[in-house]
Amino acid sequence: MNDKALIELRNAKVSEMRNVVSGAKAAGRALTDEEKTKFADLEKEVKDIDDTIEINNRVAENYLQKAPEVGAPAKEDDVMDEAAKKKLYAKERKEFANSLRNILKNTADSPTTKSDMSVMIPTTVWDHIIEKVLEICPIYDWADKFDIEGNFIIPVDNDEGDLEVAWTEEFDELVSGNVRVGSIELKGYLAGILAKISRSLINNTKFDIVGFVEAKIARKIAKFVEKQFLFGTSQKAEGLSTIDENQTHTTEYSNTFTPDDLIDTQDLIPDDYQANCRWIMHRNTRNVIRKFKDKMGDYMLNRDLTAKWGYTLLGKDVYTSKQMNQIAADTVVVFYGDFSGLAAKIVEHGEIEVLREKYATQHALGLCAWMEFDCKIADREKIAQMKMGHNAAPASETYTVTYDVNGGTGTIAAVTVNAGESVTLNDGTGITAPENKEFLGWAKTSSAQSATVTSPFTPTGDVTLYAVYGDEQ
Repeated sequence: MNDKALIELRNAKVSEMRNVVSGAKAAGRALTDEEKTKFADLEKEVKDIDDTIEINNRVAENYLQKAPEVGAPAKEDDVMDEAAKKKLYAKERKEFANSLRNILKNTADSPTTKSDMSVMIPTTVWDHIIEKVLEICPIYDWADKFDIEGNFIIPVDNDEGDLEVAWTEEFDELVSGNVRVGSIELKGYLAGILAKISRSLINNTKFDIVGFVEAKIARKIAKFVEKQFLFGTSQKAEGLSTIDENQTHTTEYSNTFTPDDLIDTQDLIPDDYQANCRWIMHRNTRNVIRKFKDKMGDYMLNRDLTAKWGYTLLGKDVYTSKQMNQIAADTVVVFYGDFSGLAAKIVEHGEIEVLREKYATQHALGLCAWMEFDCKIADREKIAQMKMGHNAAPASETYTVTYDVNGGTGTIAAVTVNAGESVTLNDGTGITAPENKEFLGWAKTSSAQSATVTSPFTPTGDVTLYAVYGDEQ
């Protein structure tokens, strides 16, 4: 763990110590035995961190070239240029490929060698894997990311206190509220990634084995973490599963929703967080929304060439995920928000295990990698969800619009529409007007002298419309 990570960890521990003391002060009581023990444990952890940082500094000063201070700008000599990075990646990539191929050659039918062996993943290769994960899983890209091993605590505002800003005069006392700082803990839940690769491909020197490993592991990680981000797993990563009722809009029905439901969901996010908000939903949910129109007849979901995924809804990008729920009773079908409110960590464990026995009968090797992972909400105001209701909507009432040619000749088929929907009226096509007459339009009575029903027409019940004719011009 580098000094920056140690300092961040130390700050989190100090924040916990303050919370222990401030909790007792606020309650007007002495510390309990449990609180004293917790405070002492935290104090020891802070001292251990301070000792570690001091040792690191002594080593850097006396035995190594002195490292730059945390937060100090890097010197020009310390920054690896792109050419050097590419050169290092190419070198480590080649070594990694040779290591994988050598395991296959050196362990074949050898009674003195373990059947399963490990090979280190070079840092540059792992960085490429994570870059691919970010491309495949944009939710991880949007989240607030950490790469600290083990469990660690992140201080967060919980808005329970009241920080006062007020006018004052010289020598007057400023009165402050109790500003409470909460915290969340990201844990080091272990996850394994298992991929399979053909022995024949490994032996083929023209085959890009490292590219295969990078792509295979990245896709498996992306699929796994996207599901965890959205819905989490009990007793493991929480993801967005803990969004509370204040940030949840529930639709009236279980099988349908309206444009107003989307507007209400969007309005759960305060204006100061709206700038970086996005929609997340299943592709089938997006397909339902594609058919929504506003009162002007314009589609709500807009094709937008500047949008990353080709669509915007109420001015925000729409990302579809196969991991999202489809429309069903009591399920969350839409997330909306600024997903930097989600804290996440992925830390790799540094090596790939090559499993020779697991897929031996398939003439393949297993590649097993490990990582620490966790994710949970850090800022609840930034993220909202839309949840389907419990009961299904009643069946739609339908109305029939019947056409009467009213003295003319021809037949026009009746039209059935759902209640509340409009129909475009026939424009006279298929009708032959009486002699010396011409078609003018439609009316609700057979004796009408002018067309009184305009298109589009919204019926309020079953209705017959009569053709209206005027003298031929």
